[in-house]
Amino acid sequence: MHRVGIIPFDTRDTAVAVLFVTSQTRGRWILPKGKIKPNETHLEACLREGFEEAGVKGIVLADFPITVVVTKQTTSGKVALPVTYYPLLVTEQVDEWPEKDRRQRHWALIEDAPRVAYREDLLPLIKQFDDLRPWITEAAGRHKSAQPEALTPAR
Repeated sequence: MHRVGIIPFDTRDTAVAVLFVTSQTRGRWILPKGKIKPNETHLEACLREGFEEAGVKGIVLADFPITVVVTKQTTSGKVALPVTYYPLLVTEQVDEWPEKDRRQRHWALIEDAPRVAYREDLLPLIKQFDDLRPWITEAAGRHKSAQPEALTPAR
């Protein structure tokens, strides 16, 4: 079943940082993802998953979807699933969120992200995100300039 996920990120000057969360089963660094609920759009699912798994809110950059195949450990073994990830410019990070007791969060500079991300599945995704960096940071800059200064968490 197709899933959607987010690449939560923030920028400061030329630096780009990505927010990872731990997986529930094995504690590995992954990016938030999940199933789309009935009558939910991709973007609504992205916002919900970002808040539930990472405690972040933000702006989904819908122009930059990246679909990759990831493997998921299930009770019947490994299963391959297509996941479409969208960059999410983080505008708010809260201290209390639904899965706080089950997950940790970790910000990593994009240059360090390949060493943080456990899954080989995520390496092509991070590379594509990095390849799109000029356009993603340009879009993020437009959104940030429209936001009050207090809403940007990395400042």
